[in-house]
Amino acid sequence: MINCFIKKGNRLNVIEGVNAFENNEDRNSVIWIDMVTPSLEEIKAVETTFDINFPTKQESEEIELSSRYWEEDNRIEINSYFLINDHGHASNETVSFILQGKLLISIRYKDLASFSAFTKRLLSSPKEFRNGYSIFCQIIDIRIDADADTIENLSKEITKIRKHVFTDYSNDDEEILEKISTFEDLNMKIRENLTDKQRILSSLLKCEKYTDEKNEIPIMLKDIRSLIDHTNFNFERLDYLQNIFIGVLSIEQNKVIKIFTIVNVVFLPPTLIASIYGMNFEFMPELHWDYGYLVSIGLMILSSVTPIVIFKKKGWI
Repeated sequence: MINCFIKKGNRLNVIEGVNAFENNEDRNSVIWIDMVTPSLEEIKAVETTFDINFPTKQESEEIELSSRYWEEDNRIEINSYFLINDHGHASNETVSFILQGKLLISIRYKDLASFSAFTKRLLSSPKEFRNGYSIFCQIIDIRIDADADTIENLSKEITKIRKHVFTDYSNDDEEILEKISTFEDLNMKIRENLTDKQRILSSLLKCEKYTDEKNEIPIMLKDIRSLIDHTNFNFERLDYLQNIFIGVLSIEQNKVIKIFTIVNVVFLPPTLIASIYGMNFEFMPELHWDYGYLVSIGLMILSSVTPIVIFKKKGWI
């Protein structure tokens, strides 16, 4: 699907596809082409219409800085991560941007909330966006705000699970470890996402092709540095939480082992007495004693109660 945003003065029109252009004037008035899961035919149509070459999906996902930001004489090619957090399963989706003059072309293979939010803003206030550069900066700014909200929610979830470990621990070890692992993965993806944007914006800040009149990029870089600090703090909190959980788990295991040890000590003397009088030797003086059974039972009870009394006095139980 291809959406072309045409701006003439303060009026904005949106058309689907590049075959709907009536004349060259409409083509020259396009400020943004948003391509969502484009087919090969659609990519070739845009390349032919606007005399531009697009990177392949494999090329856009490479991690070298030269692949994330590429500047030529008449255009800038940018590949940026956009975080997708689907019910705790985080992933980074690469979106390609091409800035050529006042035109911005975006290529993405998934529906992203940041683009939907910006499209609504663009349609409601088209006069605020003069060219593709301002559109690109606004999309990145919306994504940074979304990352900030994700980090804030993650911090709240970490606080909840910390309280759970200390107050409501109920032997749900696998569930807690799975949550900690999920939070670490999400925090890692956020950090990777922010670092990628920091490198791209730092490179774009040095570009002389566009004038940053609103001082947007330095502000976004400042926000990104602040968010990266928060992700580092969350890494420390998760590491601390994992160590605490392992400590609590060891204490609980020690309690169980302690109970089994006490039970063994309590029942060992009676077992010994029963074993002795269970022997079938021919000469056993107590075998024909009228009170032998009662005495043996009494010895068993006494040998069981004595360790319990001793353990209670020492505070072990």
